[in-house]
Amino acid sequence: MPIYEYLCRGCGEEFETLVRASAPAPECPACHGQDLTKKLSAFAAISVASAAPPAPPCGGCANPGTHGGCPYGD
Repeated sequence: MPIYEYLCRGCGEEFETLVRASAPAPECPACHGQDLTKKLSAFAAISVASAAPPAPPCGGCANPGTHGGCPYGD
């Protein structure tokens, strides 16, 4: 269910609401009018790559006590 932002042309109220495909058209919470304009809004996305911690500086396990014996190299 997407969240859409609207601007009411009747009273100028800006609001956001969940919109279901089977739901009737939304109405302004302030004046209950239905002369609405859907606003262009940005969306947020989190990718797995951006949420992952950065790679350790040695390229391996990042355990300073294992240098020389690290299976990933120094």
